[in-house]
Amino acid sequence: MSHLYLDETLELASTAPGDAIELGGDEARHAVTVSRLRVGEVVSIGDGRGRVVRGPVTAAEPRRLEIEVETVSDEPEASPRITLVQALAKGDRDELAVQAATELGVDRIVPWSATRSVSRWEGPKAEKGRARWASIVREAVKQSLRSRIPVVEPVTSTRELTARLRGERMLLLVPGAETPLTAIRSDGRDLALVVGPEGGMDPAEIDRLHEAGAEPVRLGDPVLRTSTAGPAAIAVLSVALGRW
Repeated sequence: MSHLYLDETLELASTAPGDAIELGGDEARHAVTVSRLRVGEVVSIGDGRGRVVRGPVTAAEPRRLEIEVETVSDEPEASPRITLVQALAKGDRDELAVQAATELGVDRIVPWSATRSVSRWEGPKAEKGRARWASIVREAVKQSLRSRIPVVEPVTSTRELTARLRGERMLLLVPGAETPLTAIRSDGRDLALVVGPEGGMDPAEIDRLHEAGAEPVRLGDPVLRTSTAGPAAIAVLSVALGRW
């Protein structure tokens, strides 16, 4: 089984085969005490910014893991990039969407307080919610062996959304929209998929975003939950854009 551990504090820019890289803190503790990695096993360590080093474990202590670097690899940023604008939803449906979207290759996530969002991130809850999503993203990156950690931005309102996505091509996932997502072709701009909460987007919200240049698109005939619509759309776009 492949193992990927992340340490965003590592400076791997000048790392070369033969170097020793040390992993510490909670990541090392998890590797040694939970995954029970031992000397000789081969693991990967990334900085979350695209560089991953891989090699055999040379030291395995409760809060320290060291490897001898055998290979160094770099994952370039995707182009065009895909942003998921995920409406806040009740229960864990928005968290499920964030996890799956990360595994499928999303590059950035924007939490959206939509008109029909039951859940609200206000006051101290706003940063707590963002941090919770960021933690989910980080674990999903490790599980899927990605080398770049998508950024989770602060929660945004509908009024702020168009400014946050300036320069990007906004695609509103709206059941019954005339244009199918499968018809979308790259025009060079980064893409932002906007997914509403349970119950869908408010019609006035759709009109406001449409007037700002957003394009309503449909995934297909079935109406998907807010937890599955974004990930499904990312999969479709990944094929259309040649990312897969």
